[in-house]
Amino acid sequence: MAIPTPHISATSKDLIAETILLPGDPLRAKFIADNFLEDVIQFNAVRNMLGFTGTYKGKRISVMGTGMGMPSIGIYSYELINFYGVKNLIRVGSCGALQPYLKLYDIIIGMSASTNSNYLHQYNLPGTFAPTASFELLEKAVKVARELGVRYHVGNILSSDTFYDDDSEAWKRWAKMGVLAVEMEAAALYANAARAGANALTILTVSDSLVTHEETTAEERQTAFTNMMKIALEL
Repeated sequence: MAIPTPHISATSKDLIAETILLPGDPLRAKFIADNFLEDVIQFNAVRNMLGFTGTYKGKRISVMGTGMGMPSIGIYSYELINFYGVKNLIRVGSCGALQPYLKLYDIIIGMSASTNSNYLHQYNLPGTFAPTASFELLEKAVKVARELGVRYHVGNILSSDTFYDDDSEAWKRWAKMGVLAVEMEAAALYANAARAGANALTILTVSDSLVTHEETTAEERQTAFTNMMKIALEL
């Protein structure tokens, strides 16, 4: 497999660590690199999708933006796994709460990812595949969240293809099934990892609530979700 790829300019597998954090926002990737990593190098800037590698507590780790939606994270995670040999992919993102007991800044660890997307149809499976996180990563994340003393929840999340849904009440039907929150990437990440034998996990911070209509600001979503970042870095 040839590198660099059409979307990642790193010329060597050695420039990207086996474990990578994947925020949607490339500026959040830069924030993590600037505030948590040492000896940082930048390995990607194609389409301004910034990627960095450094060390955290003496261990090499990378961080890179993925953009919004399953097609975007599908491209980046596929190339990271299949071209650069990345083994552990941890999405760190924001989500909208679907349950009334979830509060702004709560942490949600995505055990599984339901979806309204056709992304999974490419595998031509004789049934319905359930995109699921790596239990190894999930178990570690829960342990770290407990040690940090943060409010966290583990369960099913919804990866949606639509941010502005024509059916404004559709989320309520997912909520009735116990789905915790909605985001736009995890199902594709979990599917790509499952297909290639890699490990994936999604850790989210509640940025808004479809129930109460509370919401955080764009700046807060970029820089203030540090508990989620700390959990991911410890994995």
